[in-house]
Amino acid sequence: MEKSKICIDACLVCAIECESCLMECINMAGKEHLKCIALLRDCTDICLLCATFAARSSTYTNALCKLCEEICMAGALEYEKHLDNEYCKRCAAACRRCAETCAKM
Repeated sequence: MEKSKICIDACLVCAIECESCLMECINMAGKEHLKCIALLRDCTDICLLCATFAARSSTYTNALCKLCEEICMAGALEYEKHLDNEYCKRCAAACRRCAETCAKM
């Protein structure tokens, strides 16, 4: 159960950071942020779903965690291209932590 709690916490933090970063990117609305916007939406959605599955101890939690790991790592790599923005820096770090946590599930 402790692994699930750590996973849930990491996923929820990541979803919150992604949502915050998403709003900043939408406000900037430059073409260079379109890839980020799409990936931020994917990260937020997969993290929330992963946390939900882990909370109810679904038999599909591990499989979903693998997908969450993949999406969050892709997000971290993309957001690290924009480390001049504090919200991207926080988001990249949260995504990396979430990916590492999901890899251990």
